[in-house]
Amino acid sequence: MKLIKPWAPKDTIAVIGSGSWATALVKIFTDSKLLVHWYVHREEDVLFIKKHQKNPKYLTGVKFKRNRVLVSHNVNATLEACSWIVFAVPSAFIESILKTIEIDLSQKIIVSGVKGILPQSNRHLGDFLLHQFKVPLSQFILIAGPTHAEEIALERLSYLTLVSENESIAAQLQTKLNVPYLQCHYSGDLLGIEYASILKNIYAIASGIAFGLGYGDNFQSVLISNSMGEMERFLHAIHPTERNLTKSAYLGDLLVTAYSAFSRNRRFGTLLGRGYTVKGIQSEMQMISEGYFALKPLHALTQNKHLSLPIFSTVYEIVHESLPAKKGFKRLTKKLI
Repeated sequence: MKLIKPWAPKDTIAVIGSGSWATALVKIFTDSKLLVHWYVHREEDVLFIKKHQKNPKYLTGVKFKRNRVLVSHNVNATLEACSWIVFAVPSAFIESILKTIEIDLSQKIIVSGVKGILPQSNRHLGDFLLHQFKVPLSQFILIAGPTHAEEIALERLSYLTLVSENESIAAQLQTKLNVPYLQCHYSGDLLGIEYASILKNIYAIASGIAFGLGYGDNFQSVLISNSMGEMERFLHAIHPTERNLTKSAYLGDLLVTAYSAFSRNRRFGTLLGRGYTVKGIQSEMQMISEGYFALKPLHALTQNKHLSLPIFSTVYEIVHESLPAKKGFKRLTKKLI
């Protein structure tokens, strides 16, 4: 695939967000010799990045080349400067940022690094942008895993799936992700992978709960294989189409999120299994568990579709109905095969 000439105005790209995934994406784009306009919410963090060329809070070992990052706390100026916009903000906070946008997004190409449901509207980002900003899905791309930001920072070989109804813009994005430590592949299953990337966070919480309760690898293997079955039933009910769930965007993303020490969803579940309350965990963890915010809207969908998903339901009851984790998993063990 022919690379786009670096430094041309059309190569400027905006990254919205300042967490670990946003920082990893800025690293990838700058390593690919692109000019990145980076929106960071806190002015003191902007000043720190300008002075030290690194994020003061996330992936602090990553240092950026000074002439490839233009950092700002003015979101509209950042968006205005670029035709490509990457949102890498936790789903719980992105609607508050979108409310401050005053420019026309309908001609922009939008890339989503958001792995969750927008809690106020109960929509995924592509659907929200279509209805609120008139951004057609032909200009929308989802970046799916399986990839942790921490391993991007270490330049360990990682794989991304670029998901869009428009294969042409996905191919253009691939040229912008041209670094030795990254492999990219394309999929057109936008709705399926979008929901799979949300569901895997919930099943990672289940894996963490099991670990926190003291269940071993034998049980974990049964738990995750049953989780894959639940994901298949959910995706078929929401968007029936032919898809291979053994591909990395589905199974691979589930595995890395459920097993990795970097997974904040697994960490959230581990603390639940050890007896922490949700409120206690939220004060303990620095980063957001996307699975926590996805539970309520997806639970409503499972109820509407009359789906039987024992693992999903158990996690929901533990998190939102105060079911003791030990009691919930003792009951769950009898429903797994």
